[in-house]
Amino acid sequence: MKEQPRAGLIVNPIAGMGGRVGLKGTDGPEAAARARELGATPLSGARAEVALAMLRERLGSDVLVLAPPGTLGAAVARSSGIETIEVELADPATGAAQDTIRAARAIVEAGVDLLLFAGGDGTARNIVEAVGMEIPVLGIPTGVKMHSSVFATSPRAAGELAARFLSELGGRCRESEVMDIDEDAFREGHVAARLYGYLRVPFERSLVQGLKSGSGGSDQRELAGIASAIGQRMNDGAIWILGPGSTTQHIATALGLEKTLIGVDVYRDGGLMQKDANEGDLLRLLDGSPARIVVTPIGGQGYIFGRGNQQLSSEVIRRVGKENIVVVAAAAKLADLAGAPLLVDTGDPELDDEFRGYIRVVVDQRRTVMQQIA
Repeated sequence: MKEQPRAGLIVNPIAGMGGRVGLKGTDGPEAAARARELGATPLSGARAEVALAMLRERLGSDVLVLAPPGTLGAAVARSSGIETIEVELADPATGAAQDTIRAARAIVEAGVDLLLFAGGDGTARNIVEAVGMEIPVLGIPTGVKMHSSVFATSPRAAGELAARFLSELGGRCRESEVMDIDEDAFREGHVAARLYGYLRVPFERSLVQGLKSGSGGSDQRELAGIASAIGQRMNDGAIWILGPGSTTQHIATALGLEKTLIGVDVYRDGGLMQKDANEGDLLRLLDGSPARIVVTPIGGQGYIFGRGNQQLSSEVIRRVGKENIVVVAAAAKLADLAGAPLLVDTGDPELDDEFRGYIRVVVDQRRTVMQQIA
């Protein structure tokens, strides 16, 4: 008789809280407290539930989840209707990184076939410290910055891949990089990522996100052409929202506009309306006026929404309208995707599905290409 597959689950309760309120991350108690002050609410539990719902749909009752107490995992697993064993921690939970480390070690000691964790790059670092390459691990993406290649492309993809792996124990894994950046420097506009280690991750190309890469190969003439193409349209009286990234920063600089590298900035008729806007700012500014959103795919990953620009929430996107989304990218950035499609992970499955198909990407002053969104 086949043995019941066992999955571990760890949820970082504060992961991703800083995204919509523009904090660029919630590593550390101060950032989490500030996020709450700005009205942020936890979302990692809900995204983990999406993954577990898919896991349950695929495997039914033929799976057992081991998880630490409460919001660290067990409460989420039980609410998903999956048989759950609560793994006790030696010390009371504090909501800090040490909880993740202690929980991971306790779960591995209890014995699982796959460890799922809901968080971002900071949580992935904790998992590396706790278990290294000892067991297969898969990240449910719930953070703000997810540079690492240890995450599924979405919570639904995490549940799908986990189900496939657990139903075929011994499936293919790869050694995947865990990268993270200095959040203090990140908030000041300096992006400096470093390698913290590797995790053994179940791998299917369409279900696991790539490693974030830089944009150093972009042709300056193409970027100037993109800036010209956008500049010709920006004096139409509409609100123009420029997402983060070096490509959008280049557009603004070429047009003589101030732009934050990692923030979302708002313009109208050639003037800055709001610098480093959060979701609340954007909803306030979108007062019924026509608006456009300009975004660029994340290098090496292809996300246009859901990674590093959570201020552009599903509600903001719906207010602006899919038809008013402008995607820009130098040809080299698209080539780096090696044929992989663009991705959308807004946290709203219905909106994500609406983006499936093809979207026009501005690659030069007079040239656009059609790019698939999966």
